[in-house]
Amino acid sequence: DLHTAYRRQRQMCIRDRGELGEFARQYAESLAQTTGNVICITDRDQIIAVSGGSRKDMLMKPISTQLENLIEERENITATREERRFVPITQGEEEFQAQAISPIICEGDAIGSVIITTKEPKKHFGETEQKLTLSAAGFLGKQMEN
Repeated sequence: DLHTAYRRQRQMCIRDRGELGEFARQYAESLAQTTGNVICITDRDQIIAVSGGSRKDMLMKPISTQLENLIEERENITATREERRFVPITQGEEEFQAQAISPIICEGDAIGSVIITTKEPKKHFGETEQKLTLSAAGFLGKQMEN
């Protein structure tokens, strides 16, 4: 039936977290070196890769409900902490000041997100950071399809 086919497709796409995690770690490191910012890559539940920041504090932490909703709604955003659309990466997180977020889409499913963020006050992200998250998310989504 349709539900079973959908579930099978979703499982094939997500596969095991280790596979997305390995690509994600490599991509996060590269992006952090290029931008000088903190990079987080998530699945739909938790942070699976961190680079350029306090890795041990964030890795494998559950993502916030607001970020979950953003992924579900397939929204791309750039925001500063003062803006209403700013979302915490994890529940109770208050150290980051600006962000660019794009969902990772695989075979039509939103399976995670790529986040560029910074703790620097008064820093604003724009089109460049948004394009970088879109590019990374597109790459990771394609990797999971293959």
